[in-house]
Amino acid sequence: MTEPSAGRLMLLDSASMYFRAFFGVPEIKAPDGTPVNAVRGFLDFISRLVGDYRPTDLVCCWDNDWRPQWRVDLLPSYKAHRVVAERSGAPDIEEVPDPLEVQVPIILEVLEAFGLCVVGADGYEADDVIGSFASQARQPVDIVTGDRDLFQLVDDEAGVRVLYIARGVGKHERVTNDWVRAKYAIDARQYADFATLRGDASDGLPGVPGVGDKTAATLLQRFGDIDGIIAAAADPDGDMGPGPRGKIKAAADYLAVAPQVVAVARDIDLDSPATRLPPEPVDLRRVAELGEKWGIESPVQRLTEALVSL
Repeated sequence: MTEPSAGRLMLLDSASMYFRAFFGVPEIKAPDGTPVNAVRGFLDFISRLVGDYRPTDLVCCWDNDWRPQWRVDLLPSYKAHRVVAERSGAPDIEEVPDPLEVQVPIILEVLEAFGLCVVGADGYEADDVIGSFASQARQPVDIVTGDRDLFQLVDDEAGVRVLYIARGVGKHERVTNDWVRAKYAIDARQYADFATLRGDASDGLPGVPGVGDKTAATLLQRFGDIDGIIAAAADPDGDMGPGPRGKIKAAADYLAVAPQVVAVARDIDLDSPATRLPPEPVDLRRVAELGEKWGIESPVQRLTEALVSL
C-alpha cells in the first residue's frame, strides 16, 4: 500500500467522473470524427481538482468489474437494470452510450502517457478499490465521486472526506461527518446501513418496503446499526413500534444479504502502486501525439500545467 506521505491522496471514481463529463460537456469530435467530449471533460476535471487541492498522490480508480458476481449472488437485483448482456466467466456488459464507450480506451491511453496511476481489481468495483485505498492509506484522503454510497468512508479522525460532484466538479461539496449528519441525521459510519434500509433504485437495491429516509435515520439513531435494529425487532419486549417492527421482520431475507452488498471492500491487496503525481507528463512526446490525434491539445496543456505547478 501507499507509504506514509505528507500531503494528501486523491482517489478518483473514474467512471463516475467520465460519465458526468460525457453528459455535461457538449459533443466535441476529434479530427477523425471520434467523439472526445468525455475525454476532454475528464482531463479538465483532473486539472481543476489537482489545481484546487494540490494532492501529492492521485489514483484513478477503475471498475474492473462494474457488477461483481459475488454481489449478484447475494442480491440478484443488484444493477440488473443496467445489464445489456450477461457473460459467463466475464463481467456482464453494462449499458453505456456508444459515443462514450469509444472514449474510455482513449482516456486510459492519455492517463498512461501522463503517468497517472490507474488501479482496478478483478472481481471488484472502483468503489471497492477506493474503499481499500482510503482504509489502508497512511495520509489524508480526498475521494472524488458523484456516488453517495462512498459517504460510508468519510472519517474525520482519519482525514478521509468526499468531494461530492453530483452537481458538477465546479460546484462540488466537501463531505465530512458533520455534513452527513446535517443531511441525513446519522453519522457517516452508519451510511451503508442507512442506504440498505431505504434502498437505492439506481443500484437495484430495493430497501425495506415502507422505510424511507426519515424512518431509516430514526431507527439508526435509536438502535445503532442494522444488527441492533434486527435484534430490537425480534425482541417482543423491545422498544420498537409495531409498524417498523413488522417491516423489519418482513424484510429479514433482504437484510441478511444486503449489508454485504452495500458495504465497500476495505481489504483488497493492492500491492504498492506508484501513486505519486509526476512533476510533468512522463512521456511528453506521446502526450503531444495524443493531443494532436484526438484534438485535445488544450485539455492536455491544462493538465500539464497543473502538474508542473505542484
